[in-house]
Amino acid sequence: MPNYSEISPCDYADALPREQFMDYAIKPLWDGIPRVSGPAFTVKCEPGDHLMLHAAIYRANPGDIIVVEADDKFAVAGGNVCAIAQQRGIKAFVVDGVIRDLAETRENAFPVFARGVVPKPGAKKCIAPLNQPIRCGGVKVNAGDIVVADEEGIAVIPKAEARQAYEVAKARAQKDASMTLEQWQANHFNNVEGILDRLGFED
Repeated sequence: MPNYSEISPCDYADALPREQFMDYAIKPLWDGIPRVSGPAFTVKCEPGDHLMLHAAIYRANPGDIIVVEADDKFAVAGGNVCAIAQQRGIKAFVVDGVIRDLAETRENAFPVFARGVVPKPGAKKCIAPLNQPIRCGGVKVNAGDIVVADEEGIAVIPKAEARQAYEVAKARAQKDASMTLEQWQANHFNNVEGILDRLGFED
């Protein structure tokens, strides 16, 4: 299996349409979060409830990223839930919602991407199936889709397209890495000026 996290979400932009990148409001909750990647374990939490995320930390596999559809009024997880997930080998949480106990999570260096923090936790009253299609940050996420997340953004790669997207993104990364800034600028200048000329721009 490719190491999807060796490539930035910016390079996956060459391989994926805009709708596969989450809303920028879902962001790293502490500075220095490393890039992470892994298959999505999907969770839907009903508004004001967090039961299914708490169930998911005992059901997801090591290496998974738990991706959550929730609301932003109540925290879906706190320090202990994040710590247990980390101990079980879960790579990260990606939450269309909020958590709490950020200081503990930062101290444990567990990667969480979310809309922010709210001190008040949700309830544990509502059940829903796990690993069903959800929407997180405006993106439809299916169980097993590959998630790549870092400070640049969050890419969701459909499982069936993952290998191809990786190869396209890797080629882009290698192309950029092989050029000096001066070479890149020369190509960029010629490209921009050619487009301006074709569109009839005049200084």
